[in-house]
Amino acid sequence: MSTKPQLPERPSRAAGGPTALDGLLVIDFTRVVAGPACTQTLADFGARVIKIENPDGGDDTRAYEHAEIGGESAAYLSLNRNKSGIALDLAVPEAREIALDLIRKADVVVENFSSGVMKKFGLDYEAVAPLNARLVYCSISAYGRTGPFASRPGFDPITQAESGFMSLNGFADGPAVRTGPPIVDMATGMSACNAILLALLARDRLGRGQHVEVALFDVAMGMTGFYGMAYLINGENPGRFGNSPSGSPTVGVYEASDGPLYMACANDRLYRRLAVEVLNRPDLITDPKFATRKARSENKELLRAAIAEVFASDTLENWMTKMKLANIPVGYLRTVEEGFNAPEARERARLSRIPHRTAQWVPNIEPPITMSLTATVDPMAAPLLGEHTERVMRETLGYDDKRIAALAEKGAFGPGKTPRTD
Repeated sequence: MSTKPQLPERPSRAAGGPTALDGLLVIDFTRVVAGPACTQTLADFGARVIKIENPDGGDDTRAYEHAEIGGESAAYLSLNRNKSGIALDLAVPEAREIALDLIRKADVVVENFSSGVMKKFGLDYEAVAPLNARLVYCSISAYGRTGPFASRPGFDPITQAESGFMSLNGFADGPAVRTGPPIVDMATGMSACNAILLALLARDRLGRGQHVEVALFDVAMGMTGFYGMAYLINGENPGRFGNSPSGSPTVGVYEASDGPLYMACANDRLYRRLAVEVLNRPDLITDPKFATRKARSENKELLRAAIAEVFASDTLENWMTKMKLANIPVGYLRTVEEGFNAPEARERARLSRIPHRTAQWVPNIEPPITMSLTATVDPMAAPLLGEHTERVMRETLGYDDKRIAALAEKGAFGPGKTPRTD
């Protein structure tokens, strides 16, 4: 039976402490993964992010099936922390006017609609830039906003496949394998966040905003890393190496008598320590078949078999103790359950629970960035669909009761819908 970790309540940040992005207003038209991952990071560090969703179901991730709590999915909750949420039907002219009013006040707009959607609504960069010269407008797409591929739909695994990234994952005798989590989406979100911060720094010097773009395909190609660079240098198509990059016999998964470990013994100094201090096999250094890195690569199957035989002779904990004493990089090969219950997760305070309007509280995975002066904000769970519509209309745009009622009558917030009251 699965054992979930006990989640502590999250301690509050220091009272009155500054945040990195105090006063920054972000209008978020994104959904699914890459865009929400980007805007969540901005929100974590103090930006006011107003997420705009279609009142008919909202963000697609609300319906994802991994797990749910309080009527909200794990996927949606994991990507939309610290945002205010409003519901607008952009097919209604009055709703588009609300969006334009928000953009006029904004520092940043982020969108990841299919090509042409923002232009159809009159919300594309060319349309809104004259309204707000300091606006940083970020577009996230699969293949960019210009060129012959701009209109092609694309998702994380498609760009993993088409860029060559997927061909590097898996074992040599098996098919290419996509990563489990949507790594290209997440990396694209990080890249978009970087692009926005770069543009904000440039705005401070130049006095004006700009349009920045990030494409999943471009990020996936960049993530081929030194394998891609090696191909450009030597013309040799890199293959798949499973758990041992470049076929290195001393990097990868090995089985102790009672469980697996992952070792990364990637240079001669570490290899000598492994052979003598851990495995007690000095012959793995003196034997000409294993004396040099080149020789070890040429005889990798023989060497892996020899190392595997030794590891199988003792328990996981004994090997972990020996390897840590010898300062060999090694780790437990954990499941998600084991990783989330591990002492590293506990000591680094990676997990907590935070209040939620319908679930009482929801789990929270902390942001992976620590700043000494400008800590993250106290986390607020992802909003219910349209949860903050009325508050944003009143506090951000200054709309009064009469105007809000008129907009509701026109269907700006969805057919027959009135804004939520907090």
